[in-house]
Amino acid sequence: MAYGKKDQENEAYQKLRADLKAGTPGRLYVFRGEERYLLENAVATLRAMIPEGTREFNHHRLEGRTLGADDLQEAVDALPVFAERTLTEVWDYDFSKMGEETRRDFTRILSDIPDYATVVFAFDTVEYKLDGRVNANKELKKLFTEVEFTVQSDYDLTKWLAKQFAAAGKRLDRDAAARLIEMTGGLMTTMKTEAEKLISYVPGETVTVRDVEAVVTPTPDAAVWELTDALLARKNDLAMEKLTALILMDEAPHKILYTVSQKLRQLLIAKLCQENRTDLEGFMKLADMKYRFQAKAVFDAARRTDLPRCRTMTELAADTALKLNSTSGDDRALLTELVARLLL
Repeated sequence: MAYGKKDQENEAYQKLRADLKAGTPGRLYVFRGEERYLLENAVATLRAMIPEGTREFNHHRLEGRTLGADDLQEAVDALPVFAERTLTEVWDYDFSKMGEETRRDFTRILSDIPDYATVVFAFDTVEYKLDGRVNANKELKKLFTEVEFTVQSDYDLTKWLAKQFAAAGKRLDRDAAARLIEMTGGLMTTMKTEAEKLISYVPGETVTVRDVEAVVTPTPDAAVWELTDALLARKNDLAMEKLTALILMDEAPHKILYTVSQKLRQLLIAKLCQENRTDLEGFMKLADMKYRFQAKAVFDAARRTDLPRCRTMTELAADTALKLNSTSGDDRALLTELVARLLL
C-alpha cells in the first residue's frame, strides 16, 4: 500500500504513542507541530521514564540557540546513573543556520546514540527546517524519526473533552463540545484552559452551548469567523459588536483584514465547489485547509449565501486590503467601512 505524507506523519505519531505506552522509546526524534499540548505530553512521558531522584544526572535540557557539538556529545555520551535510561531534550535548534562542520559533527554524534539514550529535538518558537532534498542534509535527516503533532479530529477532540468533564463530574453535551472546539480553534492547550473555566463556572451537571458562549474566550481566528458569519447573516449590530471585540483584543487591523479576506476567499471556493458538486474533501484540497471541523464550518456557511454575494464580498475585502497597504489613513476606519459595505 502506498502512503501519502499525511499517512506517514500519522503513522509516526501512532507508533510514538505505542512505544511510549510500552516504555520502549526510540533513540532520536524531531517533535514539531501546532498541537503543543500533545507535544508537551510526549516530552513529559519521556521525562517520567527517568526516576525522579535521578533526573539531575540523567535528564539533559539544551537550548538550541547556544547548542554546540561538544554540548550534544557530552549529553549523548553521559552514562545513566541509578537509572536505566537518559533523556536529552534540545529545544528550538535552527538547522537552517547550521554550518558544514557542525552538520558533520551532528551527523557523527547522532548516528551513534547508545541504546539507553533518547534524544529529542523539539520545536516551539523556531520552525523545523532540515530539507532532505539538499544533499548535505540527507544523511542527517534520515537519522531522525519526525513526529508532527497536529490538531486532532472532531471525533478525537470530542472524546477527549468528554473525559475531561467526566473527571470533574460534569457532562459536556455534543453541541457544546462542537462549539468549544470551534471557539478555541481545535487546539487542546487552549481548550483545556477554557474547559477548566467552564468546570468552575457551571454549577449544574450538564454544560451547554449557552454556557460555552457565555464563558469561553474565542481565539482571534474564531472571533473573525464569528464576524464573517454575522456579515453573511446581515446582522448589523452583531457584526459591529464582533469587530469591536477584535479591536479590543488588540488585534492589528492588517491582521484582522487578512483573516477576514482569507475566510471570504475560502467561502467563495466553497460556494464554487458546491456549484460544481465537489464534496467537502475536494474543497479542503482546493482551499488548502488542514482541519475538517474548520472546513465544515465554511462549507455550511457557503450553503447560506449565493455565488454573486461571495464574489462581491471577496472583491470588497481585496479593495480594502489595497487601500490599507497603499495609504496612510486610519486603518481602523477603513476596516469599519469595509464591514459596513459588506453588510449592504
